[in-house]
Amino acid sequence: MSAVATRVATSGAGVNPWLVAILVAFASFMEVMDSTIANVVLPYIAGDMGVSTDEASWVVTTYLVSNSISLTASSFLAERLGRKAFFLTCLGLFTLSSALCAQAWNLDSLLIFRLLQGLAGGGMVPVAQSILADTFPPAKRGQAFAVFGVAVVVAPVIGPTLGGWLADTATWRWCFVINVPTGLLAMGLGALLLQDPEGTAEGRTRARRAGFDVVGFVLVATFLGALELMLDRGLNDDWFGSSFIVGTAIVCTVAFASMIPWELNHRNPAVDLRMLGNRHFGTCFVIMLMTGAILLGNIQYVSLLVQEELGYTATLAGLVLSPGGLVTMAMMILVGRLSGSVQPKYLIMAGGLLLAMSAYDLTQVYGGLSFWFLVRSRILMGVGQPLFFLPVMTAAFALIPRDKTDQASAMINAARNIGGSIGIALLSNVVAHREQFHQSRLVEHVIPSLAPYQTTLQRATDYFLAQGSLVSQAKQQAFAWIAGQVQTQASYMAFTDAFWMLTLIPLAGALLALTLRKVPLGGDGPAIG
Repeated sequence: MSAVATRVATSGAGVNPWLVAILVAFASFMEVMDSTIANVVLPYIAGDMGVSTDEASWVVTTYLVSNSISLTASSFLAERLGRKAFFLTCLGLFTLSSALCAQAWNLDSLLIFRLLQGLAGGGMVPVAQSILADTFPPAKRGQAFAVFGVAVVVAPVIGPTLGGWLADTATWRWCFVINVPTGLLAMGLGALLLQDPEGTAEGRTRARRAGFDVVGFVLVATFLGALELMLDRGLNDDWFGSSFIVGTAIVCTVAFASMIPWELNHRNPAVDLRMLGNRHFGTCFVIMLMTGAILLGNIQYVSLLVQEELGYTATLAGLVLSPGGLVTMAMMILVGRLSGSVQPKYLIMAGGLLLAMSAYDLTQVYGGLSFWFLVRSRILMGVGQPLFFLPVMTAAFALIPRDKTDQASAMINAARNIGGSIGIALLSNVVAHREQFHQSRLVEHVIPSLAPYQTTLQRATDYFLAQGSLVSQAKQQAFAWIAGQVQTQASYMAFTDAFWMLTLIPLAGALLALTLRKVPLGGDGPAIG
């Protein structure tokens, strides 16, 4: 299909496809940002509603679980209702639920509204990606996905910073209020710009005749929902020391074991797992899992490091992250152009190496790290991330039939979401357990009978005496200072281990990219499907 034909088929005659790209990227930006913006305002929500921070954390959990569930049905609903109708419905529900979240009167009402928001967001993003894939010919998809990539990669950077600022200067409710005018604007533009592609009527008829794979949907939704729930709550609930986590793990395992044979043998599955049997698409799926882990893991743990260990404010932490986000935006444009002339696997390999170098930089963490050292590391990550993320999307859609676009989009987005949850859960456990390990090893060397300990204790005591403390107080303060130093060093060493994990993941992705097939570059490419 030519570029002109594609433009007419998807967006309507006379509509610039880049307006469509900006519209769907803008809507995706709102959804992805809302997956992270609530994390930093949980203490404010807890205080306002009179609940504990742990109870308030369900605001994040319900969103993630409902988001993953709606991804399962998005491909069928997009075909059954038409992409335009489904996209606008999701956008409308997302906007309405955001307004309701801002007006929530207690935690229960907020959780219900976040559930609705997650259901809407989970359906909106994969359809946005499908719209882009069919709006642009293969030669231009890389540049179109670059616009989408800016939304997906930059939104998690902006979310925590914006959320913290809004909560500090106004109220946490503004984190949801800001979605209302932007959502209404996006709905109005979507109604004007979007148009279903050719074959939509036939697709609706085909979907109606095929019917909905209810059993498959329930199994996949149960598996994804239970997995998200287990990963998000595991560390707080002591993993398998909790009967709730054990029960969730059993449900997840049973659903997964039942899902595989059912979906592989069903004529019209809710999620076409057979696509993962294709080496090329299956590899893209795995690399996207890694991308989700790198993207969210790096942002979250750099933020935790600078705020909890280095004493940065939320605003200053945002300034550490922001330069990398700006570099990412610029690199998205460059990588979008390169994707038309360079095979995706080579771009992914280059991106993986740069991401590994960025994370390796942070394995040198200690209390004297400068602001500019952290900014430099984030800039290096900002260069590597588009090289790793964007070609995966281009490669994933390059060799699939056109009628599988919605399925592919749902699966790639599910991979990004699940990868992010797995990455956060893995890194959280690394930091928690390795901190305990390092502390126990360091304590072995804090022996009162050793001369270095006695020297340190005496110097600390002398310092507090010089500050005006009494002898008895100064000695207690010295003991407390030594214990605090042990705890701090253990934390730094645990963060070092976490950044080693973030070094190894992109290296594994770079090696895996070697198995990708070559895809058509330049021109319109062959018609597929």
